[in-house]
Amino acid sequence: MKKTDLEKLKGLKINSKLNQAGTPGRFAAGAHDIADRREQRRRDQALGLVPFAVKLDGDLVAKIQARAEAQGVTLNDVVADLITRGLAA
Repeated sequence: MKKTDLEKLKGLKINSKLNQAGTPGRFAAGAHDIADRREQRRRDQALGLVPFAVKLDGDLVAKIQARAEAQGVTLNDVVADLITRGLAA
């Protein structure tokens, strides 16, 4: 057998071991808590939320994310607050 054939077989052996191994617990932990997209959309609609996509400068997004982390709230809450203040001014 050629050396390349041996290496291919080694690779196949490694791949089969990886495929047989289960998903580590840390990745599967809390997976059942995540709602699927349809259910999340229904929850958002019940709260009166509407998806609103915009394109912003990367620096501005970084500032908004930093503010959300500092305040300990979600990014959605910070953006809603900023838009509300901006419209009121």
